[in-house]
Amino acid sequence: MLRAGIVGLPNVGKSTLFNALTRTRKAEAANYPFCTIEPNVGVVTVPDDRLVPLSKISRTSTIIPAVIEFVDIAGLVKGASRGEGLGNKFLQHIREVDAIIQVVRCFEDPDIIHVEAKLDPVSDIEVVGTELVLSDVESLGRQVEKLERTAKGGNKEARFSVEVGKKLLSHMDTGAPAITLDLTPEEREAARGFFLLSMKPTLYAANVAEADLAGAGDLPLVTKVRDWAGKHHGAEAVVVSAQIESELAELPAEDAKDYLAGLGVAESGMSSLIRAAYHLLGLRTYLTAGEKEVRAWTIHAGDTAPQAAGVIHSDFERGFIRAETVAYADLVACGTMAAAREKGLVRQEGKEYVVADGDVMLFKFNV
Repeated sequence: MLRAGIVGLPNVGKSTLFNALTRTRKAEAANYPFCTIEPNVGVVTVPDDRLVPLSKISRTSTIIPAVIEFVDIAGLVKGASRGEGLGNKFLQHIREVDAIIQVVRCFEDPDIIHVEAKLDPVSDIEVVGTELVLSDVESLGRQVEKLERTAKGGNKEARFSVEVGKKLLSHMDTGAPAITLDLTPEEREAARGFFLLSMKPTLYAANVAEADLAGAGDLPLVTKVRDWAGKHHGAEAVVVSAQIESELAELPAEDAKDYLAGLGVAESGMSSLIRAAYHLLGLRTYLTAGEKEVRAWTIHAGDTAPQAAGVIHSDFERGFIRAETVAYADLVACGTMAAAREKGLVRQEGKEYVVADGDVMLFKFNV
């Protein structure tokens, strides 16, 4: 299972957000730096509004949603790449995740300690980004030196990797993360072998106060985060209120919905964050629907029908014949699979078909 790591400076709301995401109290949330030392791990359900309508069509009460894993990582401070704070331990924990969610504090509260004298979310983002890049430069420098020795023996693959490594080093020397360097598909494949921290896809979570949630999209601090993320990292920023989300996690679904409505908010920021993280990890969902259950299956973007079938069972992929496929919207509009067939909306897809998010599929196979 792919993992998204929750990172940020101390006391920005990481552990509170993690507890709300996982509906647990696994992560200690306290008003002092480094209250999280060892990472906390939790499996989180991916919200999907398509499952209930499908269950009604299939006449089943059993719904199984997709899930992803979140990791709450200790707060980073300036100088982490040199061992400050939890330093190398922190960076190693980031190395073990597949994507980064950086929580950024976008609220004033004199009762909650902030590691900097002034609240500036963009500065906070740059502190974390700089430490990741500095760590990468040191790590990549060593790797390139080693590859150069191999390349001298005539190894073409090593020579190409050296070229890519030097290109990355030149780019990161400007302070830019590795992920923003324009690389060819071949260069990007070589770059993956360096396991760079700043090459990981990143999402920013702008953590706002409860009173600001309804109009948070227009807050100056949130606007700064969104603009910076898009311009400097090509990344998305999602607004959340970790404190509100932790309170909502304690409530039944209907009560939580009423609570949000009272605040003038249509949907929990947590749902948006989870879906954004799911897509950030390059994950997509196809659906199966029958009398036994309705289920969301996780695949990678670009997976073919046989690969999607293999997620259910390796025999499905090995003996794949075809996939009976209908788009979710078409099936719901028709009301039944039989009606969708009558209208010619159910397709027979073969081995080359690339599965689309929201496809409802039934596999035919022979082993």
